[in-house]
Amino acid sequence: MSERMRRVNSVIQHELTGLISEIIDFKPGVFATVIKVDTSTDFSFTKIFISVFPTEQKDYTMKTLGHERNLLQKRINKKLHLKVLPKIVFVYSGVGEDVDSLDELIQDNEF
Repeated sequence: MSERMRRVNSVIQHELTGLISEIIDFKPGVFATVIKVDTSTDFSFTKIFISVFPTEQKDYTMKTLGHERNLLQKRINKKLHLKVLPKIVFVYSGVGEDVDSLDELIQDNEF
C-alpha cells in the first residue's frame, strides 16, 4: 500500500470516527468504533470496518449506519480534497465478539 493510500485511509478513519459520534445517536449503552478503513486503489469505494459493543446490537447498529450513510458521505466528502471521492461501505468487524467471549471467560472463572 502506498504512503498516499495510508494517509487517505487515516484521514477517513479520523474524520468518520468524529462524524459518527457527532451525528448518530445510538441507543444508550451501544458503541460503534471504526476499526479499520480500506480504500480501493481506484478510490471508487472505501470499506469502513465497524466494531459494535455489545455485539447483540450489531444488526441495529449496522442498520442505523446504513440509514445515515448518505449524510456521513456528504460530510466526509466536504472534508476530503480528492478528485475522486470514494463511496462509503460499512462492514461489520467481529472484533467485539472476541471481547464478549473474553468477558464471559473472566466472569465464569471469577478472576
